[in-house]
Amino acid sequence: MHAVVIRDGQLCWEERDDPVVGDTELLLAVRAAGINGADIMQRAGRYPAPPNAPADIPGMEVAGEVVAVGAQVTGYAAGDRVMSLVGGGGQATMAVIDESHALAVPDSLTWAEAGGFPEVFSTAHDALFTQADLRIGERVLISGAAGGVGTAAVQLAAATGARVVASVRDRAKHDEVLALGADVVIDPGEVDAHGPYDVVLELVGAASLHTVLPHLAVGGRVVVIGVGSGAKLELNLLQLMGARARIGGATLRNRTRREKADVAAAVSAHVLPLLEGGRVRVPVWATFPLREAGAAYDRFSAGGKLGKIVLVP
Repeated sequence: MHAVVIRDGQLCWEERDDPVVGDTELLLAVRAAGINGADIMQRAGRYPAPPNAPADIPGMEVAGEVVAVGAQVTGYAAGDRVMSLVGGGGQATMAVIDESHALAVPDSLTWAEAGGFPEVFSTAHDALFTQADLRIGERVLISGAAGGVGTAAVQLAAATGARVVASVRDRAKHDEVLALGADVVIDPGEVDAHGPYDVVLELVGAASLHTVLPHLAVGGRVVVIGVGSGAKLELNLLQLMGARARIGGATLRNRTRREKADVAAAVSAHVLPLLEGGRVRVPVWATFPLREAGAAYDRFSAGGKLGKIVLVP
């Protein structure tokens, strides 16, 4: 196979041995692999892959056709279209995924959409519903709502009946985020005018969160899943005490096989029906050939996108 390889902070296109399928795994011919902020961090040496993933091949979500299955696999066969979270190694022409993490690709989905689905929708669903327990009628603030996780979160929150306030820095993207289901799209400096917030999904980091904390509703819950604007801030603990608020964080990459299987099961039960019914979609901003991953990463880092950048063969 060929793979995108991180070497001294650069992305190279190299030939590697084909991966070997384990007893509970599927071997995929990769048709699409999304790019995420964690890939950018890994390239910079700030987010190493977990022990069970390739150390130098990035890519945490993948979609493709099954070409072989392990001895204990019962739910999939050669030729099936699947998509999945992976700990790494997704940005290659072949990849292995665990059967318990696999999701069937709906017939209506293009490969690029499938490749951009698993990480952002799994992250958004886990953060909003498993971590923050978002409920019908609650007001949720989604910062950085034009990105991959942000566009997924806007749609999932709207589909569950929450009141969605989406914070988007680029005014040119406001109407597009509204079309995804947000009740209102605001500039980051306007958070004080639209609270109080029952749930905050913080995708931007410290520079955003410090402006939001004074506007939490009683019982408010904050889940931090992005720190692009900084990872440290000063907290007023009296504000948290007065609001009886909770602040937490979440990542998916380093979870156990069982924990990731639970995430996949929740997505299969609650998100795939929305996707198949057309109630949520995967906005694909651009696609790049796998061998041109460096240009794709540069485009991702430049900002200004709506939704996903996806690598394809």
